[in-house]
Amino acid sequence: MAVNIEELQWFVTLAETEHVTDAAAELGISQPTLSRSLARLEAQVGAPLFARLNRRLQLNSYGEILLEHARRSIGEMRSATERIAALRDPETGTVRLAFLHSQAGGFVPDLLRRFRIEAPRVQFELFQGPAHTILERLANGRADLAITSPRPSDHPWRVLYVERLCLAVPRGHRFAGRARLRLADAADEPFVALRPEFGLRLLTDELCLEAGIAPPVVFEAMEIPTMEGLVAAGFGVAVVPVPRPDRAEPGAVYVPLIETTAKRQIGLTWSPDREMPPTARRLVDFIMHIRHDLT
Repeated sequence: MAVNIEELQWFVTLAETEHVTDAAAELGISQPTLSRSLARLEAQVGAPLFARLNRRLQLNSYGEILLEHARRSIGEMRSATERIAALRDPETGTVRLAFLHSQAGGFVPDLLRRFRIEAPRVQFELFQGPAHTILERLANGRADLAITSPRPSDHPWRVLYVERLCLAVPRGHRFAGRARLRLADAADEPFVALRPEFGLRLLTDELCLEAGIAPPVVFEAMEIPTMEGLVAAGFGVAVVPVPRPDRAEPGAVYVPLIETTAKRQIGLTWSPDREMPPTARRLVDFIMHIRHDLT
């Protein structure tokens, strides 16, 4: 049964006033219009909704059931409308932001701290995860914006900064004293890597292909700190972004890679198929204005 929400509201008013003329005056419509609406509604539910007592109406048992559900439906619709209005308000809306695990230690918290100073009433729904999951959230509408890598195909893209990649090795490793390194030199080393669907793993595989090597992967991790910890424990070596000094694993040495392609772009993206809420657009403009101050 498809019922017009406006006609449900008319029905509620009629049930409360118990008089067609009074209800029509309160609603600002003609009495015939209200009477026709009631007739359509009764035809749709398949039962009379009122007992006619002289010139007044009184809800019967069918009408009482519909009134209960009508009030609930109107309330839910009002709530939905209010939530949508809040989401679209650039001053008080909500931004659904997804970002890589590796951005949670500095870049994203610093960004959000600065934005909240400018827009203290804006709310956030945050998601931290790998690149492939982030893109799924953009596709199904569960995220408005994403800070991710590598660049997704067929998506808008704004570069935020570029990370150089290096080879993390255990302290005391034969490469630990090198100023820089060709990835091909590590052809015989066991590698610790992320799982195959992760963005950094895709970049690592591309680098290995360019270098003409296929090193054994002894462990596939879910996060970069896990990779670095296993490197420090002597399980192997790993291609990782050059860390900030305060984020480096004490038991690892980070040797820069010579290859010009050994870099990772971190960028901002969103779905090309969905309208961006004004609050999210405001965050995009803010990020692009201050991005050089965040790195």
